[in-house]
Amino acid sequence: MKVPLSIGDFIARGEAVYPNRIAVIDEPDQPAASWGEVTFAEFAERCRQLAAGLDHLGIEAGERVAIVSHNSARLLLAIFACASSGRICVPINFRLNRDEVSYIVEHSGASMLLIDPELADTLADIACPHRFTLGTESDEALLIPNADPRLWQPDEDATATINYTSGTTGRPKGVQMTHRNIWLNAVTFGWMAGVSDDDVYLHTLPMFHCNGWGMPFALLGTGVPQVVLRKVDGTEILNRIARHGVTYLCGAPAVVKAVLDAAAGWSGEQGPIPSGVRMTVAGAPPPSRIIEQMETDLGWEFMQLYGLTETTPYLTINRRRKETDHLSPSERAELLARQGAPALGVKLHIADNGEVCAQGNHIMDGYWEQPEATAEAIAEGWFHTGDVGFIDDDNYLVLRDRSKDVVISGGENVSSIEVEDCLFSHPGVAEVAVIGVPDEKWGETVKAVVVRTAATKEPATEQELIDYCRSRMAHFKCPTSVDFCEELPRTATGKVQKYRLRQPYWEDPYWKDKASFIN
Repeated sequence: MKVPLSIGDFIARGEAVYPNRIAVIDEPDQPAASWGEVTFAEFAERCRQLAAGLDHLGIEAGERVAIVSHNSARLLLAIFACASSGRICVPINFRLNRDEVSYIVEHSGASMLLIDPELADTLADIACPHRFTLGTESDEALLIPNADPRLWQPDEDATATINYTSGTTGRPKGVQMTHRNIWLNAVTFGWMAGVSDDDVYLHTLPMFHCNGWGMPFALLGTGVPQVVLRKVDGTEILNRIARHGVTYLCGAPAVVKAVLDAAAGWSGEQGPIPSGVRMTVAGAPPPSRIIEQMETDLGWEFMQLYGLTETTPYLTINRRRKETDHLSPSERAELLARQGAPALGVKLHIADNGEVCAQGNHIMDGYWEQPEATAEAIAEGWFHTGDVGFIDDDNYLVLRDRSKDVVISGGENVSSIEVEDCLFSHPGVAEVAVIGVPDEKWGETVKAVVVRTAATKEPATEQELIDYCRSRMAHFKCPTSVDFCEELPRTATGKVQKYRLRQPYWEDPYWKDKASFIN
């Protein structure tokens, strides 16, 4: 017997097994009325109510419903309700500007646009057949009580969501995730992360980003309460963990840094910082010093996930193993800095040019309305990640860089990640990004862009950091210059936008002709 895999499976199990348990604790400070605590039965009923509302408006299966929102219970509901009733949810990055949001709404052909109240004025003139502001307006218009929605016959190969890439370079592309993609990602990710109905989850990760990496589906199916956090703040994260007994969260390295900074000044108003919390980190390879601090300063378990929006995203995971219990925290951190072992059902291949390629059930169906881009990304049966790395003796993936971020100096490839990790071990460095800049002799040379540690009495100098690297690395890898700044440009998910750092150095027409990698 073959039964199609569907997002509705997670809703049905949550309602059947945990009907009276709290499923979602909404952000109390929503600009619209917060939903407060919602049980699994209530969440499932509201999914049916929203599906009925879409029926009433004539929005059919396969049509797109776009939503621009900070983290909220309403955003979570839209993702589940749309997909489980055959519609396609298009969660949009709330940090995009008006023109970028307009492009996605138009490109996806959305029939409906749902907008966070905080963004209503900015996005007021974006055209869409149906549009509502999230809150009382959308609740009254779209949640139809006591109405049975039309049944959708599940199709595991149907597109469930279209998630637009972060757009760090050029126009974002719409990644089509099928019910099968999402189902298998959620189950394997949840399993490897050890998710059970004893957990309580905190949303620090934006839900729009790869559907919160797909973890909300696993959580709903296994009875895990989800605590909604609207805006990331290190102290507030610790407060919510203490208040709600949070045991698990996901986030970018920048979130870990915010938590560590908050922990250093923790007042203990709600008691000691809870230990034993698990956190999956992804979005960029974290420095080993950060990994070590999670264990030594917080008593938390660090897990690293590697993947892309196009892979739903779980390709590999690295989690502490019993075999490393005898090692020091520093030694464990070095091992955990690797991207990890492939997910069940995922195959990895390193191309001749060092690019990481993947096969598996998590790979997207394609880019929405962009067949040429799809054919370029999925070629000869492999998805091409654009990342450069290798498989070590433990069969773990180790990334060296994004292909466009490798610095080629005097014919030698320099991993920006390796240089960043070295610099980050300096106590005067809070954040760092390494880029290649033009050089007459070497073609490119290494430049570091550094945010200094605020608490340092004597700020690190350019020469001090260069000498620090030269004492620890081959000299051709070391920065020849260091710039200092207040903050690094990042996407909403914490990725450093290196193209913005590189751009000023390559704007001269002479260098543009020579730098084919520049965006």
